Amino acid sequence: MAERRKQYIFKEVEIIDAGSEGKAVAKVDNKVIFIPFVVPGDVVDIKTTRKKKSFFEGIAIKFHKYSDKRTEPKCEYFGLCGGCKWQNMSYENQLFYKQKQVEDNLQRIGKLDFPEILPIKGAQDIYLYRNKLEFTFSNKKWLTDYSKDIDFADRNMDGLGFHLPKMFDRIIDIENCYLQRSPSNKIRLAIRNYAIEKGLEFYDARKHLGLLRNLIIRTSTTGDLMVIVVFSTDEKEIINDLLNFVSDKFPEITSLMYIINDKMNDSVSDLEAKLFKGNDFIIEEMLRDEDKGTKLKFKIGPHSFYQTNSEQAYNLYKIAKEMADLSGKETVYDLYTGTGTIANFIADSAKKVIGIEYIPSAIEDAFENLKLNKIENTDFFAGDMLKILTDDFVAENGQPEVIITDPPRAGMHDKVIKQIMNIAPEKIVYISCNPATQARDLSLMVEKYNIEKVQPVDMFPHTHHVENVVLLKRK
Repeated sequence: MAERRKQYIFKEVEIIDAGSEGKAVAKVDNKVIFIPFVVPGDVVDIKTTRKKKSFFEGIAIKFHKYSDKRTEPKCEYFGLCGGCKWQNMSYENQLFYKQKQVEDNLQRIGKLDFPEILPIKGAQDIYLYRNKLEFTFSNKKWLTDYSKDIDFADRNMDGLGFHLPKMFDRIIDIENCYLQRSPSNKIRLAIRNYAIEKGLEFYDARKHLGLLRNLIIRTSTTGDLMVIVVFSTDEKEIINDLLNFVSDKFPEITSLMYIINDKMNDSVSDLEAKLFKGNDFIIEEMLRDEDKGTKLKFKIGPHSFYQTNSEQAYNLYKIAKEMADLSGKETVYDLYTGTGTIANFIADSAKKVIGIEYIPSAIEDAFENLKLNKIENTDFFAGDMLKILTDDFVAENGQPEVIITDPPRAGMHDKVIKQIMNIAPEKIVYISCNPATQARDLSLMVEKYNIEKVQPVDMFPHTHHVENVVLLKRK
């Protein structure tokens, strides 16, 4: 018989900090406890749910005092969904703890010397800011009104929404989400209700059965709207009927597509997106120069990467461009360029821009965006950064005075860092969505570079995530 996990109750404990993964932090007898859905300043009783050598995980079971940093969550699913774990904290305090997270990582992980961190760039819109959302169909929705008296034989368990944290087969059937602007909610609800009325099978993630798997909605500031429905099998008649219903009900959709995914996972980036109606892309615009009012255009396909907060993406790139302080005579390398958004953004201020990206389809998008914006001083290369960024590559494409790097959450491989150090540009602008791995990488670079500026940017209000931009100058 398995040994039952021992649980502890700690009474009247003050929450002292906001930690990683959106959880808050308390301390009892010099041992850290991570607790979700509480705010620094709360005083609570904690029941532990997990014990590790150096920390506990737990939940708040009773509140003795509510923090003055609290605010009322706007979303009715707060505490279940897990997508906006800081929604019960005032935005002013969210920004404080995000900036503190950057400082703590640079100090504790990187053990770095750095100037005073510039005030975090907060978002103007803290709701309805996402331009892309993905929802999941499931035949096992989570019941918020659960009772032992429920007759499940007569209960419809189909839902369309977000996964519960740590539960791959259960979703919260969302009525209203405050992350994406209209008509996102109306489209999701119309498709869900149509599917239930027609008796279409919602996916069972355990048995891998059911026709309807996912719904992806992408919006743009230009008014373009892309809807992608993911099915498990190619049931042509059912698919045509459903998509015709969506097209008729929402004529504002400019790109209506579908994907057949018969795999065991929900990843669709390697699958063909088939066009049903409209264009196979949407167009996004981004201001390039505030004084001149000039704009860039970006062609976004079903698999294209684009920053999910369009407004803050502009602020992020603007900060990176200001840190690079280009005169028009520089060669700039844009590492991990993705679809070339940063390369496009800085091209008018540089002599030459070279973008490098691992994913070939992203580079195809990058070349499309060059044509769209009539940019002629930029080139892109697809492949493994370690294999491309060589001495021969630099000799052929030019010695960069500036390198801009925006790696994934895992940061840069130490061999890539070594090669950047060998190339020795005058300036490096390091953009990161993970200050912890950024701090680790910077610790390998400060032998030859000084940290000149640190600027956090909030791309995702109500979450613990924070972007950070660091300027390094060669010693």
